[in-house]
Amino acid sequence: MSGFFAAAGRFAVRFRWAVIAAWVVATVLANLYLPSLNSVAKGSNSDYLPPGSPSRQAAQLAVPFQSPNQAAIPVLVARDGGALTAADRAAIVRLDSGLDRVANVQKVNDLGVSRDGRVDESQVLATLDLSTLGPLEDLDNGLRAEIRSAGLPGDLTAHLAGPLAAQADAAQSSQQAGNVGEDLSILFILVLLFVVFRSILAPLLTLAPAVLVTQLAGPVIGAAGKAGLPVSSLTGILLIVLALGAGTDYGLFLVFRVREELRDGVSPRDAVVRALSRVGESITFSAVTVIAALLTLLLASLGLYSSLGAPLAIAVALMLLAGLTLMPALLAVFGRAAFWPSKTTRSARRPGWWGRTAGRIVRRPATTLVLGLLGFGALAIAAIAYVPGGFGSGPAAPTGSDSAAGNALLAAHFPTASRNPTGVLLRFPDSVWTDPAPVARAQRLLAASPQFNSVVGPFDSGQVTLAADQLTSLHATLGDPAALPAVPPPGSGVQDAEWAAYRAESQFISPDGRTVQFEVGLTAGAADSNAAAHQIPAIRAAVAAFAREAGATANGVTGQAASVYDVGQTSDGDLLRIFPVAVLAIAILLALVLRSLIAPLYLIASVAVSYLAAFGLSVLLFQHANGGSLPYFVPFLMFLFLLALGEDYNILVMTRIREEAGDIPLREAVPHALEHTGSTISSAGLVLAGTFGVFAFVENGQPGGGVYRDILASLAIGILMDAFLVRTLLVPATVALLGRWNWWPSAHGRPVEAERSPAPTPTAVR
Repeated sequence: MSGFFAAAGRFAVRFRWAVIAAWVVATVLANLYLPSLNSVAKGSNSDYLPPGSPSRQAAQLAVPFQSPNQAAIPVLVARDGGALTAADRAAIVRLDSGLDRVANVQKVNDLGVSRDGRVDESQVLATLDLSTLGPLEDLDNGLRAEIRSAGLPGDLTAHLAGPLAAQADAAQSSQQAGNVGEDLSILFILVLLFVVFRSILAPLLTLAPAVLVTQLAGPVIGAAGKAGLPVSSLTGILLIVLALGAGTDYGLFLVFRVREELRDGVSPRDAVVRALSRVGESITFSAVTVIAALLTLLLASLGLYSSLGAPLAIAVALMLLAGLTLMPALLAVFGRAAFWPSKTTRSARRPGWWGRTAGRIVRRPATTLVLGLLGFGALAIAAIAYVPGGFGSGPAAPTGSDSAAGNALLAAHFPTASRNPTGVLLRFPDSVWTDPAPVARAQRLLAASPQFNSVVGPFDSGQVTLAADQLTSLHATLGDPAALPAVPPPGSGVQDAEWAAYRAESQFISPDGRTVQFEVGLTAGAADSNAAAHQIPAIRAAVAAFAREAGATANGVTGQAASVYDVGQTSDGDLLRIFPVAVLAIAILLALVLRSLIAPLYLIASVAVSYLAAFGLSVLLFQHANGGSLPYFVPFLMFLFLLALGEDYNILVMTRIREEAGDIPLREAVPHALEHTGSTISSAGLVLAGTFGVFAFVENGQPGGGVYRDILASLAIGILMDAFLVRTLLVPATVALLGRWNWWPSAHGRPVEAERSPAPTPTAVR
């Protein structure tokens, strides 16, 4: 393996300018000609559920009321300080006509004026693919452009409202936050690396490949998304964090080793080749463990996970390629100047803090291990109190945005339309237009149920109560309520209130009369609360019983509470399914890189200990301290990323211990290896944890950003514990205790022949 990486190093050094140019040109061309990542990211959390989930089956029952690819966006027009006038109504009609001409808009419905006469609500219905954000953002931009050009009177204001408009505004705000987070992360990493290296160029060179990959990976993943690869809405932020954090870590592995070789008297370009021959295997297997862990997400049923693995694996693969080609090329160009003004000449070195610490560990390994496990175990106990929370049906509207103003008008003047109802759907064998008795029975049963505190349905839409015989008579006379105009035509013989109530029936009874929808309020609490989600099994059982009693052939429950419950259940199942596969895959990789069947066992166990302790601490900080809950995906993603990223540091320290143990006794090899890798691991841990922490801070200020904050901050905590306690204390203590059994079944303390021989030191690399 060292020969292969030496050859890669010689190539990168010899063709250094061509390698640098190729990366820069590829990045520029990708950004010019490939689609952006945001244009293919999933836009709807409901798409994350598998087709067989109860929520998705219920959504199929609701198709007669709104098809999956139909977007409904409210448009609110308000007069400042007074009621709408006839002239205002004429301007609104002209605006609706203009909105109707926007691309992909099917029609614009005038839903009428509020009771106080100050706000008019229209509904834009458009056909578009809601699975990604791109089409929604195009529609949103088109509608707002039409509003700006409509020439409304100066005292009239028009705003988009509803969850889709909020989602479009939140996506733009999130993109801006991502840019801020990226800039702050770069600044943080540079400052930290300036302190670590005490040089000017080394921090810039270490970070440059990671920054380049953040700009290249987005368009590459965007192109894959256009070709059909599912891309999660979490991909954008995690891509930046992984590329900057993990990418800088891989750079540190090489840069520290190059500096070590220079201090041993090796010439600059030979030092690059020699360093890559030594740590190239560690860098490669570190990246491959992350890629393997990410690819296990393809086994997930939840779309949030399955659409996250492959895109991030692409980014890490690009980062690996940059670490093995671009990073050596940059170091070859600058040579010793990369570390100026610090010294890189040969000098006698005294043991540093990490070496002295490791020396104490190997003298008392059992004490270190027992105390560490007790401390980690105490933190892990807090994980028992974990309360899973939801992810919501969509992000909140950013403060001060157009959709925030529209939603405020909607809540103030159309309170029924702005609430977040839970839907109960029943499918009957015959049309209820001619025989509404089963619907009446179902509505009475729902109203009497202790699970619901309000029921709105065909006979009580909140405007005028219609009797069963009235409903039958009106349908026989007027036909499909969805086809009726907003006001009764002259000579219809139907009062305005009765006409409006019958038109509203299109929200509750399908055109064929066989599917009926009720909107219910939940006694357990608001639909976005954990209490409501936890009551979903009981609610579904009650609805199924009522459906049988009313003669319905199918039933379902829709809404945020039902979706959150199903997502949580699916996520738990995915964790149980993917956990053994991910552990097995990484254990195999560890066995290959360490040539041992014993070391992978305790290294995987160390990740489990670190994960449980970090998760317990996160529960204490973000659940108990805030009196809330952690999103359902926090334990899953924490496990996966800590398993993968934690093994990066395992591989670096263990390969160095194995290298040193080939020449000196193991108890001497451990402190010697930690002396050389301790600074690398602590610096890499600070870089990765700091990057997660910076994004957690930025996301905390975003609407609905708390869910991202929790996972990002939890990962930062886990990585810090991993880098400073597990990899540098507990793992060396275990190595010292096991002695020669660490490498079983390979030769005791001896590397394979390729490693036992001196690493190539080419002399004429230009």
